[in-house]
Order: sequence, then C-alpha cells, then structure tokens
Amino acid sequence: MFTARSPGETLRGRYRIREHIGQGGAGNIYLAEDLRLQGRLCALKEVEHDPRLPERILAEAREQFFREASVLARLDHPNLPKVSDFFSAENCQYLVMDYVPGQDLRTLMHMARRRNTFLEETTVLNWARQLCNALTYLHTQSPPILHRDIKPSNIKLTPSGLIKLVDFGLVKVMTPEEATVTIVHGQGTMTYTPLEQYGDDATHTDPRADIYALGATLYHLLTNTPPATAQERFLHPENLRPPRQLNPRISPRVEKAILWAMELHPEDRPVTVSDFCEALAGTRPLPNAIPYPLFQASEEWTLAQILHTAPERWLFYTALGLWTLSLLAIWIR
Repeated sequence: MFTARSPGETLRGRYRIREHIGQGGAGNIYLAEDLRLQGRLCALKEVEHDPRLPERILAEAREQFFREASVLARLDHPNLPKVSDFFSAENCQYLVMDYVPGQDLRTLMHMARRRNTFLEETTVLNWARQLCNALTYLHTQSPPILHRDIKPSNIKLTPSGLIKLVDFGLVKVMTPEEATVTIVHGQGTMTYTPLEQYGDDATHTDPRADIYALGATLYHLLTNTPPATAQERFLHPENLRPPRQLNPRISPRVEKAILWAMELHPEDRPVTVSDFCEALAGTRPLPNAIPYPLFQASEEWTLAQILHTAPERWLFYTALGLWTLSLLAIWIR
C-alpha cells in the first residue's frame, strides 16, 4: 500500500503528477499540473483502501468518500484550500485541491527554535484568529464539519501572510443523529488529539475536539515544546507544564485560554471556537480554571475518588485500554 505514483503520470486525463510532496495515514499527496487550465498547480490527496478488505466494505468506503468529497467541494473560505474535483482511479480515490504555496507552521517554529527564540505571541495570535475563522465556518455548516487533524504541519502560511488549514484527510461530517462519518479512518496526531477522538466511528466527537487540537497547536507554537498527550495527562496530570514555565513571554491571559481549550473533559472546554478566540483576545472572561497540576501533591486522592463520576470512569478505562493495546503490540513484535 501507499506506493507513490511516478512523476509524469497523468490521472483522469487531466492531472499530470509533477512530484510527490507528502504522505498521510491513507495515501500520498502529489503536486500536479492541471492540463486543462494552463499554469494551474493543484494538490492531489490520495485515499488508498486496503484491497484485502471485503468488497462490501470497499464499496461502502468508496460511497462514503464521494458523499463526503461532494460536501467538501461546496466549501468556500479564504483560510481553506478549495476542493475543485474528486474522482476514482484503480483502487484509490482522489481529492483535487488548490496547491497552497508557503511554509507550514511546524517549519517556522523549528526555525525559531534553532535561533534559540520563540515565535512572537502577536504573530501566533494573528494566525489563531484566522484559524478560528476557518473552524467556525466548518463547524457552522449544516451538518457541521470537523477537521480532526489540526497541527502545525497542517497549517501553511502563504507568501501574502494568509493562513491556510490544509489536509482534509480525517475530516468528519456530523449527521443529524450526532454520529460522525469519516472520509479516511484515523485518529489524528497523538500530541494534538483529545481522548474522546480515539475509538471507532461510533465514538462521539463534536467541535470541542477541534478546539482541543487548536489549543495544543498554539501551546506547541508558543513554547517550542509539544504538550503532553491526553492519555499521558490522564494518568499523570502534572506532566502538562504551564506554557509560561517554558516561555515566560506568553501573557497570562493567553496561557489560561490555551489551558482552557486543552481540558481533558469536553464539557470543560469552550463550547465554540468563537468562545476560545474571544478568550485569546481578552474580550471574554475565562471560567475558574482547574489548577495545574490537577491533583496537588498535598492532596491524597484515591482511585475511587478519581473514578467517582462517569467522565472520569470513561477516561480511565479508555486510557487503560490504550495502554493494554500498546503492550500487546510490543509483545506481538
């Protein structure tokens, strides 16, 4: 699986591959020339299905892809790449999107770290405002659309200074019954993913999953340090260091807003991206945040106390299950 196509190959009689520019959890990403529109470059996002799957499952996956791709093709927002086409070739499906020039934010963060400095808070907040606009647009579609893989490497800064949230590989469209349907199966990147996003497609996620990922992304960009994962924090809450410990130049207001977005329980986070954006800007009061670390060293907590309510029990057994699967994977190897 995931064998890259060669430069010069033409797909659908229209898109000639120029080079391989990336790979995600479901296939490759190519820079291609649009032979019908001279001079236009586009990005081809490949979705490859495992041919060993039963034909019924493959047929459902293809149908799901085209249903979701048709929704994405209707989106039109300055901070999102435009999906202009989608098609099937051999055992793969393809999304055709605008090619976004520029550097991703992960690269810019690493450049700052090599200079022994941090990205400026005002700069990062300007990026955050644009990202909030894009996410608000997605979340207010009917039905709402979740990105589910927000991270620095999926955000590009164009030469004109415009932020683009790229890679729709894990996007979900929420159905009226609140369930979610995935184009490409996966859970996102662990560093930026909340606990509730792990599990199969029956697992409920809502816009607060994207809010967590955005908060974790801003944490990383402002501190040059990836935050502790949600699984790690559940077992060891003290492992999430307050951002100002890593970068004292971060304002207290921004630190509190980021930690609010990164609460483990969805109900403790901002309800909407707009709420989070206003908290970052200081135009919205913040709730009384849980102190970090969550359980102070002076307090003696028993497992029964931690598991007193349903959310704690759910998080505990989710973390325990993930830990058990990790041990099984190591043992099988």
